[in-house]
Amino acid sequence: MTLFLTGSPTRYGEPGFTTDNGFLAAVKRELPSRPRVLLISAAPDDKGFTESVKKGMSQCIHRSGIRTKSIVMLDRRNQADVQRLVDEADWVILCGGHTPTQNKFLHEIGLAKVLEGYDGVVMGCSAGSMNCADEVYAHPELTGEAADPGYKRWLRGIGLTNIQIIPHYGQVRGMVIDGKRLFEDIVIPDSDGHRFYTFPDGGYILSKDGRTTLYGTAWEIARGGMRQVSQENKTYSFMNLIFISPHFPHTYWHFCAGLKANGVNVLGIADTPYENLPWELRNALTDYYMVKNLESYDEVYRAVAWFAHKWGKIDWIESNNEYWLEQDARLRTDFNVTTGIQNDHIAAIKNKSEMKKYYALGGVPTARQIKAAEGLAKVLEFAAVAGWPLIAKPDNGVGAEGTFKLHNKEELTNWFNQHPNYGAFVIEEFITGLLVSYDAIYNDRQEPLFESMGVYPTPIMEIVNKGLDSCYYVDKTVPAALRDAGRRTVKAFGIRSRFVHLEFFKIDRDREGLGPKGTFVGLEVNMRPAGGFTPDMMNFAHSTDVYQIWADMVAFGERHKEQGEQYYCAYASRRDSCSYKHTHGDVLASYGDSLCMCDRMPTALSGALGDQVYMARFKSKSEIEPFFNYVCERAC
Repeated sequence: MTLFLTGSPTRYGEPGFTTDNGFLAAVKRELPSRPRVLLISAAPDDKGFTESVKKGMSQCIHRSGIRTKSIVMLDRRNQADVQRLVDEADWVILCGGHTPTQNKFLHEIGLAKVLEGYDGVVMGCSAGSMNCADEVYAHPELTGEAADPGYKRWLRGIGLTNIQIIPHYGQVRGMVIDGKRLFEDIVIPDSDGHRFYTFPDGGYILSKDGRTTLYGTAWEIARGGMRQVSQENKTYSFMNLIFISPHFPHTYWHFCAGLKANGVNVLGIADTPYENLPWELRNALTDYYMVKNLESYDEVYRAVAWFAHKWGKIDWIESNNEYWLEQDARLRTDFNVTTGIQNDHIAAIKNKSEMKKYYALGGVPTARQIKAAEGLAKVLEFAAVAGWPLIAKPDNGVGAEGTFKLHNKEELTNWFNQHPNYGAFVIEEFITGLLVSYDAIYNDRQEPLFESMGVYPTPIMEIVNKGLDSCYYVDKTVPAALRDAGRRTVKAFGIRSRFVHLEFFKIDRDREGLGPKGTFVGLEVNMRPAGGFTPDMMNFAHSTDVYQIWADMVAFGERHKEQGEQYYCAYASRRDSCSYKHTHGDVLASYGDSLCMCDRMPTALSGALGDQVYMARFKSKSEIEPFFNYVCERAC
């Protein structure tokens, strides 16, 4: 079902449906070429009013350029045929009028039950929109209702949405009923413990495929207050997203801010006191729950349950962090949150041995591999085919941590003897070439909204194991061959609605079973953004905002942020334990015009990414290597 909630589909004085905020185009997009229309009266016993509404709505539809097969009005005269009439309709319109009167009629005809499984378009107008809610807030609208202690403001609706609206903001904002101001004396006080949305005619709410979006100028009324949430030709998304550990890495507050800008309720769970969170993050969070230990699934589960009780259906659970991917998947599965990876698919994107199957499915070549659990003898047989050296790495691990390069039988034997837990490792053939990454944001239709390439001249394994300085860059463009390999990998792994960091080797020589020199060979998939400040590098390189692009993907399934001029963005780091020829001041003086970020790397990430970080962007690739050399040249 596609649901439109409107105050009125027209603005005052317009002959047809308004085109403001894309309304008419959105309606036409959802309808067949000649829809069958069923109007449902708000005054089923008032024949004159009902006929007038039918005539006016029919003219409005036709003046909007919508040709129809039929337009039927459902009222008291034909209520016995409600099931047949709904089944035959492509478009059901709940007309406006007196909310309690229509509400009573809708329950008398059992419309909630009749609409179960309905796959067409439902549109509410005024009272019709209000009655679509689970719980209807029927504010007083006729003389005497505000003064009547027996008037019921809360009614059971037909349950198509949990959104309660106050229609016709422009007409009712200054309304006075029985001496009471509608907003200040009635609606706003009634919002304690509730949440209403109000917007002028010309605005609307669209619910489709699990997404609910408000279009146009609008205000939220909640907890005894009122705030504007959207403007003309802007959108606001109705969504509850739980962000796990939003304070680490500390730049992740940008994700939360982007979500907030799109109208998403951002509900944070972390193990840090609220007052210790950065103010930027606090400003972006709608609500926060502190746990003693994020490693405790029971604690985090209770936090999610509390949010679900307080805020209703949880639409997303996300951390964008490799460390929490398995917990994220378990929480989504337990709370039936379908917008991310579930428990039954987590092994495919966490275990390197499982990844091989999906690379093969996508036709992406990968290094040959064997599980160390098969034992020393089998691995030696593998070495006889794959050759030396070999790489031993954790089957389920992050980055280069716990990775070993083994050059011969003696080193392999010693490694087995020193690692009684060798069953948790895989052994791969060693591939030489340039390490690159395909970084992308995909929507739920597996469409790439953003693509970028990172280039890592020194393998992360060597940086970690030898304590080298980390130097890499984001390229201006993505080569067609890498884009093709990345997209095939995404399709094979079934990746949807994610920011991904996929690693490849661009091999430096022809290799049997892998391809000719220059082939991109799959290394591993990471279902999260690249580490450290790499998302910021993408912003600098592509003159964009990947945090906002991701937030747009979550809220709208599309991209609203464009790219500007393209650059190379280079990253060079230093280690506190080393001395360097050029001082910090020298770097700032020499590259001040090109530097776009200078910061400290969190200790938890410094092993692979260094302690002190310098990032600069250049128009020419030839400027990158001198920058690396200058920053990282060590003192004698």
